[in-house]
Amino acid sequence: MAVNGNVTNGKVFSETQSIELHLTITDRELCEVLSGYREGQERSEYAVAALKIGAIALRQAQGRIDAEHIRQEGEIFIANMRGALESHQSEVTSQIANCLKDYFDPDNGRFNERVKLLVDDGGDLERVIRNQIAGEGSQLARTLTEHVGNGSPIMKTLDPGSSDGLISLLAKSTDETLALQRDRILSEFSLDNGDGALSRLVVELKNNHGEVSEALRERVDAVTSEFSLDKEDSALSRLMNRVERAQSQISKEFSLDENGSALARMRGDLIDILNGQQDTNARFQEEVKIALAEMTARKRESERSTRHGIVFEEAVFSYVSERSQKAGDIATHTGNTTGRIKNNKKGDIVIQLGCEHAASGARIVIEAKEDNSYKLDKALAEIEESRRNRDAQIGIFVFSKRSAPEGLEPFTRNGSDVIIVWDSEDELSDVVLDAGLSVAKALCVQDQSQSNAVGTEIEEIQKAVLEIERQANGLEEIKKSAETIDKQVSRILDRARIVRNGLDRQVGILNEKIENLV
Repeated sequence: MAVNGNVTNGKVFSETQSIELHLTITDRELCEVLSGYREGQERSEYAVAALKIGAIALRQAQGRIDAEHIRQEGEIFIANMRGALESHQSEVTSQIANCLKDYFDPDNGRFNERVKLLVDDGGDLERVIRNQIAGEGSQLARTLTEHVGNGSPIMKTLDPGSSDGLISLLAKSTDETLALQRDRILSEFSLDNGDGALSRLVVELKNNHGEVSEALRERVDAVTSEFSLDKEDSALSRLMNRVERAQSQISKEFSLDENGSALARMRGDLIDILNGQQDTNARFQEEVKIALAEMTARKRESERSTRHGIVFEEAVFSYVSERSQKAGDIATHTGNTTGRIKNNKKGDIVIQLGCEHAASGARIVIEAKEDNSYKLDKALAEIEESRRNRDAQIGIFVFSKRSAPEGLEPFTRNGSDVIIVWDSEDELSDVVLDAGLSVAKALCVQDQSQSNAVGTEIEEIQKAVLEIERQANGLEEIKKSAETIDKQVSRILDRARIVRNGLDRQVGILNEKIENLV
């Protein structure tokens, strides 16, 4: 049978090299196990897998630990760990469930409650707007009331009952002017006023025409009667009647009781302006409500879309850029620029490893696709072209979970390329993308390391890469099981967390080994 391998006795073999073994099995137990498989390829594959497990176990044990003792101690350790993990599982599951329910329960969760308090009818946003423009107590109403309301200066001035109002002032001024004019006219025609016009006329007439005094007196009496208010048809009475009619007309123009008065018309115009302002406010409130509803709808639609509406490529770059910045590397979005190949823009993201990395200066190119037309062969061809176009040593092709080919494993390595299936809306799948980035950096180290001085570290890196690939694919299987088996979901998700923690540890080991090479 042919046995494929990567490392044997400290020597590194490629995937195409093999060792020929011809074995004769005499152990009864082994014979019974092997006889349970069909002779040929099936039995050979099982024998190779058993040989691999045994070889790894013997290499780790190095002949110094008794196998039976290991088994017993292992059973005790597993039993203890099982109890501790079950207890921890129950506690963590309960805490997570309570925490998630507290924040995201659709009926009374804090998150939904805060969102409703903000955007629902009577919410904080509506209340702020309503306080400014709606109701008698709003800022707008107070401002209008202050300037044109009942207590405003203009209304006080136009109030007919106010002693300081415009009408009172006009009436008072008119009365005073008429009284003054009347007194002045009467004084001019009064004989008691020695300086009056009539007195001067009488004196002059007496001096010049004494003989006609009686006739003149009669005429003076006639003239005086014209200026008497006791006579209804006198000139002064007619003048007073006209003045009173004019005063009455002025008073009517400034009376709110007269529908056609100037003051009533002014009041009507002000009321129309205020009603128009209220209609405008009502329309504005409706527009605000519609805008808030549209904002809420857009927000909900954004939450359902990839990374709140960001296209998948930008979501990958955002995630990779954040990780690269923490690691001291430089991530560049190159999807809109040409590379080494003329008019070729293949290669969406390029990561250049930082100066503190063991493979400083090495370049990793990333292709991110959310396209149903991309299959594995097309993806491998494109990432190879991207490596050449961006002068990169290692390539990563990231499929969106929504459009990935059916049956594709979450983590696959093909030589210098790593194939990842990533769900940007599932935090559990972030560890797969992290693992892909770590493996790519490890492959950069392996690509640049040629001396024997780092042979041991490279071997450890290769082990970590293989373990990461196995753990990442196992994580996807556990997720699928958790989605289909409702009764065992807690146990399966707990196992997924254990695998994820193991994957994180392997990534940590890989990064530690790479740092040891610096």
